[in-house]
Amino acid sequence: MSAPGRIGAMIAGQTHAQRNRLRLAAAGGAVVSAAAVSLLGLSGWFITGAAFAGLAGAAAAQGFNYMMPSAIIRLLAILRTGARYVERVSGHEAALKALARLRPQLFDAIASGPTAQALALSSGELSGRLVQDVDAIQTLFVRRSAPWSLGAGVGSAVLLAGLASRGAAAALFGVMVVTCLGCVVIARRLAAPAGREIQIAVGALKDRLSALEAAAPELKAYGLDGWAVREVEEAAARHDRAKITLVRAGGWMALWQAVATALAVGLIMAATIGSPLPLIALAALVAVMGVDSAAGLAGALHQGGAASEALKRLDAVITDPTVRGGRSPHGHTLALPSMTEDCAPPLRIGLFGPSGAGKTTLIERLIGLREILPGEARLGGRDASEIVTADRRALFAYAAQDVRLLDASVRDNLLMAGAVDDAAMWVALEDAGLAARIRAAPGRLDARVGPNGERLSGGERRRLGLARALLRDAPWLVLDEPTEGLDGATEVRVLDALDRRLTARGQGLILVSHRTGPLALCDRVNRVSGRDGDGRILIASQPAEAAA
Repeated sequence: MSAPGRIGAMIAGQTHAQRNRLRLAAAGGAVVSAAAVSLLGLSGWFITGAAFAGLAGAAAAQGFNYMMPSAIIRLLAILRTGARYVERVSGHEAALKALARLRPQLFDAIASGPTAQALALSSGELSGRLVQDVDAIQTLFVRRSAPWSLGAGVGSAVLLAGLASRGAAAALFGVMVVTCLGCVVIARRLAAPAGREIQIAVGALKDRLSALEAAAPELKAYGLDGWAVREVEEAAARHDRAKITLVRAGGWMALWQAVATALAVGLIMAATIGSPLPLIALAALVAVMGVDSAAGLAGALHQGGAASEALKRLDAVITDPTVRGGRSPHGHTLALPSMTEDCAPPLRIGLFGPSGAGKTTLIERLIGLREILPGEARLGGRDASEIVTADRRALFAYAAQDVRLLDASVRDNLLMAGAVDDAAMWVALEDAGLAARIRAAPGRLDARVGPNGERLSGGERRRLGLARALLRDAPWLVLDEPTEGLDGATEVRVLDALDRRLTARGQGLILVSHRTGPLALCDRVNRVSGRDGDGRILIASQPAEAAA
């Protein structure tokens, strides 16, 4: 199976990195098939030959050499068991190590790709891509030994069947070819569509679960629990139907192999009429195990549809990032829409305006969370749209209005700002008005905040996001409604600490707020009034008191 685009390059890289384990797994698979076919065939020959020797009388029984065949049988049994262990361990180790390296690469590719594409993925859909889709491509590594196992099984079975008659060898080879072709047809007609549907359905299910879980309090408040359950049941039913179809496809493959096995035995019995009975037994039994050696190929085909769809879904979200220009800014100056002159730290710029005018959109475009339009802003004397996103982001420390926190400790969430020591964390928490709350928490900096900070109040989550932004070393601090939800006294303490910190560090400020208190910190206040016909944000400089 060929992998498309960048995901194909990633898989090729991991295949090369795990090549020694994969080669070992392929060799183990080949030994397993050859040993299994030889073991069953030789066992049939030995048992039949020993039986006839016993019937021939004591003299024949005494002359029958049972030591060498029994020793070879034991050797083959040991080889099959040991090779099976080597194949399974090497193949799965290669797959697990490859997937462990692929997931971070995929996450980095998504995060560094086009911003609009990354933001278009919900958390549930992203989880589906990085978990279920990556798990589905595991078969590309685990099943790489299947062709070698099949080849060794076919070769050894045909050679041993040829000891009985050439017709038996030809018949067995023909049946094994037909067996493989039948598995391919069943896979394409049943297994592949079902596998693709499973990957799509599980992504939709995770997306729906994630959306409903995020709205759980509202759903309970409005008595919509039953509706939410039905929505999940509907998404789960689609996934279950696809799973049932895939299981049925596996059943049809197993039935086809059983029919092929019976056909092979029947043809060999007919082709070996007149041959010695021990050789007939050998040929019949190697036919059984020879057809069984196609099981690895059938398993790969059974999982091929899911793997193929997973590759498409993964490649769709890791397209090459679009980089316009590529120049770096000269210095730390900036000019927002409608500003005729560039500003530099420690200038403080305030943004206010009606809801929906585009205040948050403007700063998200500026710092690279959305695509910025040409001519919308300047950074370092250059059009911001011509500057690589990573270079733009390096200029800003950002505390969003909608704070997102890791399901981890306070320390882990603060370390997202960069490598800082505990002393700096406590200073930032003090300036954000959250130090007393964290000192009182069990574990202090190691206290868990829960999924998206659910163990904290809304105001505490906002202040933890502010503390994180304060810790980031950047020329400009960007705050979006930093005191929303705070009581008056807390707001005053936070703003006083922010004023002192900005003065001490010489850091610039871009602040979005509807409140006069935060805007009073700013040297220049701008009213965001909306968008022009091309979608650019429009602002106008106004006196600070106009924000009231």
